Amino acid sequence: MLRLARLVVLVLCLLPGIARAQSIIRDAEIEHGLSELATPVLRAAGLPAAVQIIVVDDGSLNAFVVDPTHIFIHSGLLMRLDRPEQVQAIIAHEAAHIANGHFARRAANVGTASTAARLGILLGVAAGVASGDARAAVGVAAGAASSAQRVFFAHTRAEEASADAAAIRYMISAGADPAAMLEVLDIFRGQEALSAGRQDPYLLTHPLTRDRVRSVQALVAGHEGGRGDDTSMYWFQRMTGKLTAFLRAPSWTLRRVGNDSTEIAHLRRAIAYMRQPNDERALAEVNALVQMRPADPYYQELRGQILYEARRYGNAISAYAQAVELAPRQPLILAGYGRALLTRDTASGNRQALEVLNRARARDPFNPRLLRDLALAHARLGQNGLASVATAERYALQNRFEDARIHATRASGLLPQGSSGWLRAQDVLSVAQIELNRR
Repeated sequence: MLRLARLVVLVLCLLPGIARAQSIIRDAEIEHGLSELATPVLRAAGLPAAVQIIVVDDGSLNAFVVDPTHIFIHSGLLMRLDRPEQVQAIIAHEAAHIANGHFARRAANVGTASTAARLGILLGVAAGVASGDARAAVGVAAGAASSAQRVFFAHTRAEEASADAAAIRYMISAGADPAAMLEVLDIFRGQEALSAGRQDPYLLTHPLTRDRVRSVQALVAGHEGGRGDDTSMYWFQRMTGKLTAFLRAPSWTLRRVGNDSTEIAHLRRAIAYMRQPNDERALAEVNALVQMRPADPYYQELRGQILYEARRYGNAISAYAQAVELAPRQPLILAGYGRALLTRDTASGNRQALEVLNRARARDPFNPRLLRDLALAHARLGQNGLASVATAERYALQNRFEDARIHATRASGLLPQGSSGWLRAQDVLSVAQIELNRR
């Protein structure tokens, strides 16, 4: 895990030049839904299931890859889609760029392309579920100048053609309707006549031409893929329902849902009421969900979040404990449980919180909010050196390298030389010094 941490933070420093920060949406339920949709497509592409689909909190339409293990999709694009096969079409297309090595050739030229070298992507994209928002910002560092972005991400027409062909093969192999690829392209048609500044980013990085559309039409012709199974549609509706409930105004959600008694309607109302906040009505909705699916860890987690935000900490701890029992390896659920345990502020509670938070960190080491909670647990137990290490790592992930250096230096003086914590502090010091020397 230490090697992975070093790699991710060094990527941030080797590709600096952040002009704007974007937030990453981290939610265990949404990530599970995306995984359900992605798995058959990734399998068809010959890619490992470890490829992670990352949702960027951005209302524009875009999707892109930057390495072999992450596919980024803007929330605006996800909320524009109508059925699960369209999500799978996007994932299949980006998976084709990975399988065909398109990003790798481009990344190899970063050292010589001055504009592209100023484009940074923070691959440690993890942030805990923020209070009442299920989002937390960690700088994705995907910005720089638009010209640099185009140089680094823009695919050639040949790459787009090969990715389209491969994606349709993946869709057919996965049993998904390949016509969904045309439906996705139709979303972007009509923008070609707009000026570059008014087009969605996807068109700037994935050239859309009439020839490309005709080629996709020819590839799709004669293939009658399935219209999706009930499981795919269920997770698509659940994922997009939760996403819109958190990103749209609560009043908008409540108007759209009305008195609908379906499961997804209960989910959307629970989130809308939590955000108002109206704790009692939120709890009534989430309790209905738990009654429908008592073995669902994500509904128990949501119940824990609602109770935590309502400052009913004892009940929140119980709800999170049930969620962990149902999903003991899910890092975001573990992180929420550890955060709730800290509210006890007793020696036994802090020790239990530390144990749970360390389990979460072992699976998700780049979660700034988790690192903040971990530092608090260490500090309460008198482990000041480890508290400083966790704080230094959190500041490094947030691009606050001077603060990271200060805390890493403090940790170096408190921890035994050569220990795991001391080595982590040295990693942060090295990276922070490189970055500070650039400024």
